[in-house]
Amino acid sequence: MSAPPEASAIYEVADTDAMLALGAEVAALLRPGDLLVLVGGLGAGKTTFTRGLGAGLGVRGAVTSPTFVLARVHPSTTGGPALVHVDAYRLGGGAELDDLDLDAELEDSVTVVEWGEGLAEVLAADRLEVRIERAVGADAGADAGADAGADDRGADAGTADPRVLTLTGVGDRWSGVAWPAR
Repeated sequence: MSAPPEASAIYEVADTDAMLALGAEVAALLRPGDLLVLVGGLGAGKTTFTRGLGAGLGVRGAVTSPTFVLARVHPSTTGGPALVHVDAYRLGGGAELDDLDLDAELEDSVTVVEWGEGLAEVLAADRLEVRIERAVGADAGADAGADAGADDRGADAGTADPRVLTLTGVGDRWSGVAWPAR
């Protein structure tokens, strides 16, 4: 069996505002049943990107990190798909991910799994992998502080903390997709 096709795009993201905007732009590409697997270190901007997705999808409720509840469902206010936001950081493996019963939500929702690399790929053959890394030359010492707050604790939206975000579409669903222009 051959590997699924992949298509990708790379973006330089200057700050929190740009991350939110890119998330909203990517939301325009999404449809019910899409799975996004977010990869990046602590405070990389995964939740900020997801907040942008939520804004672009027009979902209800504040999109915050679901670390302690593991999963949150944000219903659409526009008749579009709901956003299922999952944090797999504390999960011990695939069996615990299966216990969340995400299969029931996958068909009708956009499902985002933070810290899902190596776990969430079993949920769908077609998925969008979102890798967020600090830009080359960015102050690595700021890793735990500055942008961890940007995700959930209300850091200044315009604070410069550059990232490189790579979108990789895996599977036929993403073949020929027109990525957001930047």
